[in-house]
Amino acid sequence: MEALNDKRERVTKSSSSSYLAKLQCCFHPAKLSSSNPAMEDGCDEGKFAVSEKQKRKPGGWKSMPFILGNETCERLATVGMLANFSVFLMTQFHMDQVLSSNVMSVWNGFTSFSPLLGAFISDSYLGRFKTLAFATISAFMGMMMLTVIMWIPKLHPPPCSQISGHKCAGPTGAQFGLLAVALGFLTVGSAGIRPCSIPFGVDQFDAKTEEGRRGITSFFNWYYMTFTVVLIIALTLVVYIQSSVSWVLGFALPTGLMLFSIVLFFVGMRLYVYVQPEGSVFSGIVQVIVASYKKRKLKIPEGKNVDGVYYDPPLKGTVAVKLPLTDQLRFFNKAALIMDGEVLPDGSSANPWRLCSVQTVEETKCLFRIIPVWASGIIFCTAMAQQGTFMLSQALKMDRSLGPHFKVPAGSLAVISMITIGIWLPIYDRVLVPYLRKTTKLEGGITQLQRMGIGIVFSIMSMIVAGLVERMRRASAVLHAGPDGIAPISVFWLSPQLILMGFAEAFNIIGQIEFYNKEFPENLTSLANSLFSCTMAAGNYFSVVVVNVIHKTTGKNGHPDWLTADTNKGRIENLYFLIAGFGVLNLGYFLWVARMYRYKSKFRIEGDGDGDDVEKHEHCDIELNGIKK
Repeated sequence: MEALNDKRERVTKSSSSSYLAKLQCCFHPAKLSSSNPAMEDGCDEGKFAVSEKQKRKPGGWKSMPFILGNETCERLATVGMLANFSVFLMTQFHMDQVLSSNVMSVWNGFTSFSPLLGAFISDSYLGRFKTLAFATISAFMGMMMLTVIMWIPKLHPPPCSQISGHKCAGPTGAQFGLLAVALGFLTVGSAGIRPCSIPFGVDQFDAKTEEGRRGITSFFNWYYMTFTVVLIIALTLVVYIQSSVSWVLGFALPTGLMLFSIVLFFVGMRLYVYVQPEGSVFSGIVQVIVASYKKRKLKIPEGKNVDGVYYDPPLKGTVAVKLPLTDQLRFFNKAALIMDGEVLPDGSSANPWRLCSVQTVEETKCLFRIIPVWASGIIFCTAMAQQGTFMLSQALKMDRSLGPHFKVPAGSLAVISMITIGIWLPIYDRVLVPYLRKTTKLEGGITQLQRMGIGIVFSIMSMIVAGLVERMRRASAVLHAGPDGIAPISVFWLSPQLILMGFAEAFNIIGQIEFYNKEFPENLTSLANSLFSCTMAAGNYFSVVVVNVIHKTTGKNGHPDWLTADTNKGRIENLYFLIAGFGVLNLGYFLWVARMYRYKSKFRIEGDGDGDDVEKHEHCDIELNGIKK
């Protein structure tokens, strides 16, 4: 599951390269134009705010072999270690499917929320290099502990035979505690690596130059390519070694790769560009909320002439794009209203808890505008979470033979979703988008919210198909299963639900990440890159709640519960149908939220959409209803 989460988190960060390129067409007004009211969305061309701190010589491609090499080895190590972890918990630590699902969901939740803390520490205190250094060392320690746990027999439960009928001994308190410590080290590693790895690579290029922007685009392409190769290797070769050769060797190989990635990372120290921390954006967001509340009784002035009314100083630090004041969430505009004595002679705010800049106000609005859209991803991620938990339980009770001498590892089945994504994305980008662009006149063919909505539909279909396939599998197991309880039905019957979930990810997950990167302001990209992890965390925690409620309430009158340890006696299909029902309700909520959402900016093209001479116009509109501003 960790492999899927990491890929979903990173697979379309390349969309942010186009966001950086659009800095060329964004404006930097010192004041709001009287000819254009404060409520105008969009931007003028070619006006930049370039600070002295930005004038630096980037490391560029000289540092890329070390950064990309570190990332490739680190990802291969992490994904290889954790791709098969649910199977590890059930077969080596002898947890039943409910307990293993809870452990995976809770741990994935902590791991997914942790990047917010990592982004805060990186931006406020350590900087990206130091954060990455501490995080990679912590991840290595966690992997080494897992390897030692499997190497020393006393640190994990003794082996047992399923055929003998004896109940397998579960982990002792000390063994479970040692496992928790190892997972804690891995969580600390994810907290620093996820929010900082890609931004640290971008730091090596100068986004204000054409050469730098081309370098950033190439960096994302190389990053995506290497990461895709890593996922395929991890979910096939490494998972096979763990399942069929040795768990010790299957954990030792990723641990060794992690050590190599650390060495490679430090070897390139002299070539890196180090961007110093400038303070966290979270304090500014809190200041806007407090200042707006303190000035809640003030009235926002009407009319177009707002010069001198709002506090709009020049930008500081490395922020290059200045945001205009908008009419959305007008209550927060009160935080920028200038009162007597609130501006010092040097132009600074006398008290940032009473007077905030227009830039800080608009950054806060971006966050509050996106939260309702973000919430719609929770149920979607709950559906995805089943691929790493109960789908593996299904696979272990199906015929996994591929030829007379090879069995498909249950943890490798996720490759089907990735192959679907890998085949579909080029077709979508090169064939479907150009066709849609001619029809919709939108640069991306469809909007990010429309793309996310299509993904939700596919996730509902995936859950319905998963329930139908499980009903067929269980019926086959009841009638024809052998002593081991394995149904004489091919594991590849799980392919349809995985293919549908692959389409769901290609639309919704990529749409989410692109949406966050484009709709968040420039200096909130670290938060934007962490936001999807929070969606996955909330989805995992919701999955824990649903699973435990079902486990405690469905087993009555002598009948086993839906999620009993014996999969052939349970009703996992009912869980899938329930999640599909939640998905339908979530789709209705998403359509309501999307209808009211107004984009910060959206590119519309004039002409037939072919060639380089197509004129692009930036405007704002409300999703799904055609009302233009």
